[in-house]
Amino acid sequence: MSSMSNVAGLSKYIRTFPSTKISIFSMIFMSFIAGALIFFINPTQNLTILEKISYGGAFGFESFGISSIVGGALCQQLIHSMKGINLKTKHSMILALISMIIVVIIAIIGSIISAIFGFDLLTNSVVFGCVLAFAFLIFVLWSTSSIGLFKSAIVACLQPLLILVMLVVVFFIGSAGEVFEFGILSLFIKVIVANIIFLLAIYSFIAVIESPLRKNLGVGLLDLVSLFISHVGEENSSLEKIFEDIGEPIDTLVGIVSFRRKTVNNESINYVDNELNSNESLDVDNKNNKNYNNDNSKDDNKNSDNNIKSLFISPCVHPGPIGSIGGSNMPTILANKFENFTMVAHGPSTHDFNPVSQKEIVKIEDVVKNSLKNMDYNDKASKFVRYCEGKAKIGVQFFNDSMVMLSTFAPSGSDDIEFGVGLSMMGQSQKQCNVKSSIIVDCHNSFNEEKGRVLPGNPEVFELLDTIDKIQCENTKDGIKVGCAKNLMEDLDKNNGVGESGLKTMVIEVQNQKTAYFLLDSNNMELGFREEIISAIKSDKNIDIDDIEVMTTDTHCVNTLSNGYNPVGITKRKEIIGYIKSTITNAIDDMEPVEVGCSVEKIKELNTFGPNNSIELVSTISSIVAVSKIMAPIIFILAILFVFVWIFYLP
Repeated sequence: MSSMSNVAGLSKYIRTFPSTKISIFSMIFMSFIAGALIFFINPTQNLTILEKISYGGAFGFESFGISSIVGGALCQQLIHSMKGINLKTKHSMILALISMIIVVIIAIIGSIISAIFGFDLLTNSVVFGCVLAFAFLIFVLWSTSSIGLFKSAIVACLQPLLILVMLVVVFFIGSAGEVFEFGILSLFIKVIVANIIFLLAIYSFIAVIESPLRKNLGVGLLDLVSLFISHVGEENSSLEKIFEDIGEPIDTLVGIVSFRRKTVNNESINYVDNELNSNESLDVDNKNNKNYNNDNSKDDNKNSDNNIKSLFISPCVHPGPIGSIGGSNMPTILANKFENFTMVAHGPSTHDFNPVSQKEIVKIEDVVKNSLKNMDYNDKASKFVRYCEGKAKIGVQFFNDSMVMLSTFAPSGSDDIEFGVGLSMMGQSQKQCNVKSSIIVDCHNSFNEEKGRVLPGNPEVFELLDTIDKIQCENTKDGIKVGCAKNLMEDLDKNNGVGESGLKTMVIEVQNQKTAYFLLDSNNMELGFREEIISAIKSDKNIDIDDIEVMTTDTHCVNTLSNGYNPVGITKRKEIIGYIKSTITNAIDDMEPVEVGCSVEKIKELNTFGPNNSIELVSTISSIVAVSKIMAPIIFILAILFVFVWIFYLP
């Protein structure tokens, strides 16, 4: 869903506003310069250059600067008192700065025209600039602060009104008597009527573009915009309430691979015999194992979470839409719900399957934990083998009566594999190899903005299915070892495309073949970076690894900073490869015999965007954009023309 990512790209503007001090200093400096320019341009001023600079600068600061600074401060206070959202002091001051720039630019243009043609347009130019500033402020405040049109109009008129009041004050004290000669009553009548014209224009425009979204999904466009800004700026999760209202329940799947520490004589080697005192423990591997209480039920003990070495989970649930709302940080949230080492990979799913809130992730957790209670374990596995057809590549490894398939189109670009395509891959592979469960992983490791999702009917789908037809159903043999390691890569962050979970590595040894599974908590991978990682590791003689696959979680918590798409590998490639090499060494040192269990379970009634509402939302927003391109110029150009005629030509 590229539109969602394009919206995410707007966040860089929301988060990179200048500080309050910079905005205030800019208003002081620009107002002083603007006043001096007006005095220089005005031919009726019989002043020296120094006097024009000093008097003009003082006039500009008093008329434009002070009023704008005070207006910005009052704007923030009023919005806060009205229980509006999103407007911090720095936001209020940058709005005041932009509004002041609008006024002074129009004023300077009016001064230039006055000097050329010999008649005074400066007064009306300032009035026209104040009206445009009012229109700008009301549009922004109404769109972002959730205080309604009427309250937004009250707040928006403060700064323009203060500018005009300061001009009147300056006129009466004689500092600019020759510059401004106007009737006060006429001035304010012009302002009031012009403001009403813009108010009606803005209301008409918003009413037109908001009606499709409200009609189709029952959601107000301005509510959506203001809560999105609130989330990006303050990480507020109120946007989830809107998503919950439009959410659609779906059934989906989750693939689970559980590696349990090796058992001896059908009992865990960490199992505490009934003859031992209940306060004693047998710490065999010295790797943070916990005491186990005496229990006559060996089945309960062998499936204990404490006895699981690692989990590899591939939910057909998409980690989106953006930031920390919905399921955007699902790979970290879900992994943290398990005490043992847990990798949450990216199963076949698109933005249609975004959870509407973080609460929905609990449903995935419950399904996984219930599955672990009844998981059947054995120590049979096959080597990791890779198959190719066209651009499609699938790495296959069999565990007992199940198989894991790691799918990628690297080095060609691709995005999410759609759930229906994933189901086809599951069915095809189960038929091909007569396995009980087939766990599909979309490695999501080769980003190309021009390549979209893998949808039914795309050529890539048939390449995947043809690749599955090539799979040789390997005989599994006894003996599996697994080692795990992770590194949060704390010196890297979202700016580098790295999420909270950093890097997780699992090395699986079967029949003297060591295969490394790397999982980066990132949203896709820069084109070619996967191949660079694989090459760097295979060329390192100190690393004993036979095969490698690199995956990303597709976390969308990294999408709120620099751009909509923020794949890992744009920056800090050498550092990331260094971390990967380090975790391989640690994972190999951590290796121990294990048994493995696999299953694919159904997740019922997961509240997501849904294929219907997701398409509806995107298509509606697209139609709004299309309509806006036509309506906005018509409405606002007409409004500007009416206001221009009213201010400059009518008495």
